[in-house]
Amino acid sequence: MNDSTHTDTHNSYDVETDIQSNTPLTPQRAHLQLAIEGMTCQACASRIEKVLNKKPSVYEVSVNFAGETANVDYDPTQTTAEQVTEWVNKTGFVANLQAADSLFAQKGEDASTQYPWRLIGLWVCLVPFLIGMAGMLFGQGMAWMPPVWMQFILATIVQFGFALPFYKSAWASIRGGLANMDVLVVIGTVTIWAYSTYLWLTHGDGSLNSLLQSGHTGGHGASGSPAVYFEAGVMVIAFVRTGKYLEERTKKHSLNSIDLLLSLTPDEVEQQQPNGEFKNIALKEVQVGDILRAKQGSRVATDGTVIDGAGWCVESHLTGESVPLKKEVGDGLLAGALVENGSLLYRVNAKGSDTKLGDMVQALSDAQGSKANLARLADRVTAVFVPVVVVIALVAFGVTWWLTGMLDTALMHAVSVLVIACPCALGLATPAAIMAGMGVAARHGVWFKDAQSLEAAGNIDIVVLDKTGTLTIGKPTIVDEVMVDKSIAVDDVLQIAASIEVHASHPLATALVNAATARGLSLFDVSDISVIKGAGIQANIEGLGVVKVGTAEFANLVLPKLMPKVWQIASTVAISINDEALGAFALADDLKSDTPQAITALQDAGINVILMSGDKQSVVDHVAGQLGIEKAYGKMSPRDKASQIALLQTAGHKVAMAGDGVNDAPAMATADASFAMFEGTDVAQHSASARLMGESLMHIDAAQKIANATLRNIKQNLFFAFIYNCLGIPLAAFGFLNPMIAAAAMALSSISVLMNALRLTRFKTKVELNNTVSDSHTKADRLTKA
Repeated sequence: MNDSTHTDTHNSYDVETDIQSNTPLTPQRAHLQLAIEGMTCQACASRIEKVLNKKPSVYEVSVNFAGETANVDYDPTQTTAEQVTEWVNKTGFVANLQAADSLFAQKGEDASTQYPWRLIGLWVCLVPFLIGMAGMLFGQGMAWMPPVWMQFILATIVQFGFALPFYKSAWASIRGGLANMDVLVVIGTVTIWAYSTYLWLTHGDGSLNSLLQSGHTGGHGASGSPAVYFEAGVMVIAFVRTGKYLEERTKKHSLNSIDLLLSLTPDEVEQQQPNGEFKNIALKEVQVGDILRAKQGSRVATDGTVIDGAGWCVESHLTGESVPLKKEVGDGLLAGALVENGSLLYRVNAKGSDTKLGDMVQALSDAQGSKANLARLADRVTAVFVPVVVVIALVAFGVTWWLTGMLDTALMHAVSVLVIACPCALGLATPAAIMAGMGVAARHGVWFKDAQSLEAAGNIDIVVLDKTGTLTIGKPTIVDEVMVDKSIAVDDVLQIAASIEVHASHPLATALVNAATARGLSLFDVSDISVIKGAGIQANIEGLGVVKVGTAEFANLVLPKLMPKVWQIASTVAISINDEALGAFALADDLKSDTPQAITALQDAGINVILMSGDKQSVVDHVAGQLGIEKAYGKMSPRDKASQIALLQTAGHKVAMAGDGVNDAPAMATADASFAMFEGTDVAQHSASARLMGESLMHIDAAQKIANATLRNIKQNLFFAFIYNCLGIPLAAFGFLNPMIAAAAMALSSISVLMNALRLTRFKTKVELNNTVSDSHTKADRLTKA
C-alpha cells in the first residue's frame, strides 16, 4: 500500500521523506508553564491543582512543589494564559508567566538569595530563650530565663510579626479548601501563645505591678511564676522557618540544573560593527544575523555559524561528551559551548529560547515539572494528611487530659503532634529526586521527556536496538554493484537512483546521493514521489518512466545465488524503471567505535539486548555476531517491530526501544521507554520518551543507570518520609517529644529528603568517566601537535 508521507526505518531497505512531523498543538489545546511563588508544602501544590481542575477550560494540571512550577494544558478558545495566571494568584500564590524569549532575560532577586532579615530577627528574639534553656542544662533551673513579661513581648513579636507569612499561607490554604503544613504550625503556636498569655494575665491579682513582678526567675511555675511556654512557640517558628530557608536554598541552587544551564551564556558579547571594530553589548540586544566574537576561555552566546577563525569547543552541556570539537569556517556553534582554544567569529543563527540550549532548558523545565507515577501515592496521602493530624492532636489532647488531669501537659502533647507532622517530606520525596535525576541525565546528554519517561527507563529489562544509525555510524558507502544489463553504465544507474533518493533522508539514500555528488553527476527532476513503508521510494522521471529504488523485491530484481561474500553482510539497494530491474548497489556501514562497549555495559547491568532491523537476516546476523547479541531479527517491518515488542511486554518484560528513523516510531511508541538517537528524524524524536544528544550508544547505558538510581532514591525518600511520620506522631502523642524537639525534627525531615536527593547530583556513569579520560588524551594530543 502506498503512503506518500513516511516510511518506517530499516527494512532490507527503508527510506524516509523529509516531511516534518512535529505538528503543533491543535487550536483547542495550548500549553503553558508558570513559575509559582509561595508554596510551602505539597498541600499547596495540591490546592492549586484542585482549583484549576475545577475550571472547564483547563484540561490537565501538574504542579511541582520542588520545582515550584505548574504545567497547564487549557482550551485557548475559552480562556487565556493571563486568566490562568490570575486563577493561581487568587489561591494565595504568585504565578509568573514566562515570555517566549525569556531564556536570557534578567531575573529579579530570588527569595532564596535575598538576605534573610526576617529569619535573623527571629533568632535574635530566640536568643534570650536559648540562654534560659542553657541554664536548665547547667543546673540553674529557670534562673537564666527572662521575666515572663519579656517572654510575652518577644513571643508576641515573633508570633504576629516574624511569623506573619505562616498566617497568610495558612489562611490562603484554608480558603482553597486544602489545609497545608502552615495551618498546623499556626494552630500549634497560637495555642501555645494564647495559653501562656492567659496563665500570665490571670496570675496574681491582675494588676500591672503583679504582672511585671511575676516570673523574674522565668516561667514553668518556678518560684511562684505561672507555667508559661512562650519559648516553645518561638522555637517552633524559628526551627520551621530555618528549615524552610535551607530547603529553598537547596532546591534553588543545588537540585535545579536549569539555573546552571542559564549561567552558561555571557551577559555581554563582542559585536562586530560595520567598520570592523568590536563593541561590548548586552546579550539581549543581539539580533539574528549579527556577527559576534568568542575568544579562548569564553562561552558562545548564541547558536551560529563560524565565518572566520578556528578553535576547539566543548559542547558537553548539550551532548554529554566533554571531548573538544574542532570548529572551522562553516561549522555550527551551540549557545553555551566553551571555547577551549582559539578565537572564533560567528554569525548569529538563533538566540534565546530558539537555540539548542533554549530547547534543552524548556525540555528540562517541562520534564522536572511533570510527575512520576510514584508521586501519586504521596499526593493521595498529603491530600488528607492535615485533617487527620488535627484529629490525632485532638484525641491526644483529650486522652492525656482525661488520664492525667493536667491541662498544660495535654496541650503540649497536642501541639507536639501538630508540629512534628510534616507533609513536606512526603511532598518533596519524589519531585526532589526527579529534579536531581533529570539534571544528571541532561549532564550526560540524555533529555527525558517527562518524569514518567525517566521512571519507565529505570524499570526496563530489555533493550531493543535498531541497526543503521543506532549500532552503526549511519554513513554507509558503496562497496560493490551489480548491473542486469552490462551495457548500462554504473554511473547512469547511480544518477537515476540518486535523483530519487535525494527526496529521502535514510542513511542508505544519503550514501547514494553523496556518491553521485562525489562523481559529479547531475540529478534529474522528479515528480509523483511516493514512499512505500518498509520497501522503498518511487517517483516519475520524465522520459524514463516510474523509477523504484528500494529492496530487491520492490525493484523486481532477483540477485544471483552465487554473489561475493560482501553481499551477505551489506545492505542492498535495487533500482528499476517501469518494473524492469536495472541493477543493485551493496552498501556497508561500520559499527560505532564504542558500540561493543555499550552492549557489554547493558548486558553486565542485567539488560537483555535484542537487535531488530529491516535489513536482510544475513546482515543482521553478522552484526549481532560481532557484538555478542544472542537474539537478532532481520527483515522486520515497522509493524513487525511493534508487534514483537508487544509480545515481550505480554510476557512481563519492560522494554525500551532505541532508533533514529521514521520506521522506528511505531516500535518506540509501543515500548515502555524509548530513546531517539542523536540527529534522528523528527518522527523518532517526538515518538521517543528520551532524546540522546550524543552519538554514543553509551548514553543509553547512562540513561538506564541514572533512571534506576533515581527510582531507588525516590523509594528511599518515600520510605524515610513515611517512617518519620509513622514514628514521630505516636511519640509526640504519648509525650516523648516536646514541641521544640518536634519542630527541629520536622525541619530535619525535609532537609534529610533533600540531602538524599542531592546524592544523585554526584552520580557518575561510564560516559562521564570515559569522557574525562578521552578529554585528557585529546588535550595531550593537541599540545603535542602544537
